[in-house]
Amino acid sequence: MLDNLTENLHGRLREQLLDRERQKLYRRRLTLESAQGTRVSVSGREYLAFCSNDYLGLANHPGLIAAACEGARLYGVGAGGSHLITGHSFAHHALEEALASFTGLPQVLLFSTGYMANAGVVAALTGRGDAIFADKLNHASLNDAVLISRAKFSRYPHLDLNVLERQLAASNAKSKLVITDAVFSMDGDIAPVANLAELCEKYDAWLMLDDAHGFGVLGPQGRGVMPHFGICSPRIIYMATLGKATGVFGAFVAAQAEVIETLIQRARSYIYTTAAPPLLSHALLKSLELIEREEWRREKLTQITAVLKQELQPLRWKLLPSATPIQPLIIGENDKALQLSEALRQRGILVPAIRPPTVPKGGSRLRISLSASHTMEDVARLGAALRELDSSA
Repeated sequence: MLDNLTENLHGRLREQLLDRERQKLYRRRLTLESAQGTRVSVSGREYLAFCSNDYLGLANHPGLIAAACEGARLYGVGAGGSHLITGHSFAHHALEEALASFTGLPQVLLFSTGYMANAGVVAALTGRGDAIFADKLNHASLNDAVLISRAKFSRYPHLDLNVLERQLAASNAKSKLVITDAVFSMDGDIAPVANLAELCEKYDAWLMLDDAHGFGVLGPQGRGVMPHFGICSPRIIYMATLGKATGVFGAFVAAQAEVIETLIQRARSYIYTTAAPPLLSHALLKSLELIEREEWRREKLTQITAVLKQELQPLRWKLLPSATPIQPLIIGENDKALQLSEALRQRGILVPAIRPPTVPKGGSRLRISLSASHTMEDVARLGAALRELDSSA
């Protein structure tokens, strides 16, 4: 039995949860009974899935599975300690060197997750008296990182570089940092990185790019958003994750040597956590090889993205203008997005309904994620189901 005071605490939480339910904002988890892929099993039923960030179809690749098994034999399962104690393995070192070569940047530092990488970079490089400028649609991890840093926080309207320039010009901060998603995870559009780099040069600011959804997909051989735009600048701090297009887990930061050494000394989310299992780094070396060599995966993504746009063109719902594998279909109201997602699920298709606060109020959507493992027939099936639901609404 709970005493009255404790019951009151739990009661407040229950009421908050009920309020989320009433607003159609309650989140529920799916439990996969299969490997990640375009076809997954949930509660004994197979579904065609358009909800993964496995853009290149590598998460269940036999070459990566074999490399992970080999990595386990070589290095065991757990790292056993933080990178600065005894957890930094030769596998981690080899992957950092390979990523530096792959991105064309001088030095790389591995982090366990993109969230931890963003927190580590922003808090290590800025603090009180500094200023951070952020796109309003940035990922939550970047926003949270700013709060940890205690720097002055200014947000500019999505992709509005005129406002950003006015903010930079008006700032007298000793250090300035512009942070942005490279590919925006809910809209699928790409930041104007070359223009951002010019502004940072003009106003003596750092530029941090979160390329979680571009690495492996954009640029020659999937090398990311910087080669995509043909730019390189010592002012750029580049972060990308390793659990999306690369198909495994983790994240890294690439930058000039002084930046990386500063992170080793000051990034708390790097210093005070156990290193990721070395076997994952060993598997990621194979992933980088496949990304670099198998251009057909990116070509396939381009083809099926074009087909999807044609399939969904007649719909009354707006498909945002994205050239990436992220294809958002704007529904508007929370309950309508949920209903549409559930109707697709009844037809054996998984597409998630994304609602506030992940997206702006009134911007609830179906976030359609494409993979190189999807077939043209898969895309046609999704298109036919949505057209049927549109005509019956």
